[in-house]
Amino acid sequence: MNQEKQLEWIVALLRAESTLALATADADGLPYVAPLFYLVDSDLTLYWFSSARSQHSLNLLREPRAAATVYRAVHHWRDIRGVQMSGVTSMVDDPALRKRIASEYCDRFQLGTAFRLAIRQSTLYAFKPSFLRGIDNSHHFGEKFEITLESE
Repeated sequence: MNQEKQLEWIVALLRAESTLALATADADGLPYVAPLFYLVDSDLTLYWFSSARSQHSLNLLREPRAAATVYRAVHHWRDIRGVQMSGVTSMVDDPALRKRIASEYCDRFQLGTAFRLAIRQSTLYAFKPSFLRGIDNSHHFGEKFEITLESE
């Protein structure tokens, strides 16, 4: 599979799933993982809303580099498909982008009025992966490919 097809495979998987596991490090360098609903755009930027006081948000404030994984919940090893990523996060301040992402986020996850209020009080984060590893055991155990993206 060429890189264009690999990227299409990753985008399809990211659009089909809803939850990422975000890995950050605390002030002592200890790992911390948080499950988060996310949206992905055509540039492979992942977005989520979170409280600025949550542990992963505090970790990202100090160290914006992070890792994430998205995978399908399955019960047989041949069905394992997912993507592991590393990259840099940032807080999104652009009001137009924030409004668009909030609307899509609430629609996709069918969030009611109470959640819409919480989202208005939450921080919008963006994760731009610089490294991606696609995993697809449907071909054979441990089948994977790796892509390094250019930094902006």
